Amino acid sequence: MNKYLKIILGVLGVILLGFGLLVVAFLFEMKPDKDEEEKIKLQAEQYLEDKFNDNFEIYDTLYDNMGNFEFEYAAKVRDKNTSIQFLVYYDDKTKQMVDTYVTEKWEDDLEAEIRPFVKENFGGKTDFFVFFINEKIGQELDIDPINPGSYKDFDVTPTIRISVPRKRSVGDEKLLDEFISFLKSEDKLQHGSVIIEYITENGEILDDEWGKEL
Repeated sequence: MNKYLKIILGVLGVILLGFGLLVVAFLFEMKPDKDEEEKIKLQAEQYLEDKFNDNFEIYDTLYDNMGNFEFEYAAKVRDKNTSIQFLVYYDDKTKQMVDTYVTEKWEDDLEAEIRPFVKENFGGKTDFFVFFINEKIGQELDIDPINPGSYKDFDVTPTIRISVPRKRSVGDEKLLDEFISFLKSEDKLQHGSVIIEYITENGEILDDEWGKEL
């Protein structure tokens, strides 16, 4: 066999071997550690026992190997009465267990408040969601998770993102102003922001997003 061909095949073999090792390493990193999953479950169980009541249960764990969250492992918890799902995890900054229950509950509460208006005025196929940037708002405001109260009782500024399945029209600014007026006059929300985006069902962007502050 031509020696140059042997060299080429050897180089290709090394490349393929390296690629294979990278794939194996990637798959290994994607797989959660069973011991760490069990550890976070035990920590979350103790945390729930201290902070919550029997209405809450751990149903799974979340492993973040991509750096999307500020934790690597978290317990997924569910309120058996309301089906609200949230996370419990160890916060490296505060060196204590924390949860996202209040944030998730308040987001659900506000979504329920505005759903009729959004569906009636923006269209039945319009999607929307509410989010608080601070997921640990319950801890920072020292709120009892058993009696979380309402977001209306605190000076919070959530964001409402409305996804409209069409391009922007001339009447959208008036529609947004009416929505903001509805939020304030009906005592749904006094501070925050509303963002409108225009996308298809498969996520294709149809127009530039824009919004206003309350």
